[in-house]
Amino acid sequence: MNGPNGSGAAVSGVRAPGSRLTVPDRTQRDDLAGFVGRAVRLDAAVVVRLRARPGTDGEPDTVEAWAPTPFDALVTRAAPGQVTPGDVTVVGSDLLAALAVAVAPSVEPGTAVDDRWRGPLPPLRADRRWEVVGEVPAAELDGLAERGVAAARAGDPGGRPSAALLDQVVLTVTGDGSGTEVRVPMRCVFALSGMGFVGAGSGDTDGTVRVSTDGGWLRLDTRGGAVVRRRRAQLPLLA
Repeated sequence: MNGPNGSGAAVSGVRAPGSRLTVPDRTQRDDLAGFVGRAVRLDAAVVVRLRARPGTDGEPDTVEAWAPTPFDALVTRAAPGQVTPGDVTVVGSDLLAALAVAVAPSVEPGTAVDDRWRGPLPPLRADRRWEVVGEVPAAELDGLAERGVAAARAGDPGGRPSAALLDQVVLTVTGDGSGTEVRVPMRCVFALSGMGFVGAGSGDTDGTVRVSTDGGWLRLDTRGGAVVRRRRAQLPLLA
């Protein structure tokens, strides 16, 4: 089975030889640790995929951290730095411990578990651009999340949202001039709220959420991180 970069076999539970994550700025490291910590609180067994994004046009190299959520939506945060190898999946709790304990800018991110990553990421290409469709007040999305939680509790004693509720389109954003339309399902709103990107815990209740698309994916950006999801279901491969 190939690893996420397709360059070799992925072996679960083995330390990646020479694996290093380097984030020189202390504030950026702390913010990344906060992001990973929130992902671990949502799912104690979560894995985090670290992907290198080379800098262009004078910008520094960047490390993207990606994590799945229980709502079938990805969350991500980027920080200036490097990761070796350039695409590796590690245990979230290991990465959190490394970032929280180490003082040095370079840490060993943890056990390589590339075969535990499921699903694709948006393609990493120099010519790829996100089209900003519009901005939505964070308070509006927080309100949608609260109403979604109330609806889940009304439908299930344990508060578990149904598939129908998760797939319900609760927000449509249309670009001025371009006419591009992005339909946001409740599962993305739950991911925003669950990660503390909106709401009282975000520290940014008066801010906005930027809504973007590259055609195949939608993206909701906040100060704390972003929620990303395919706009259309992936078609199964035919034999």
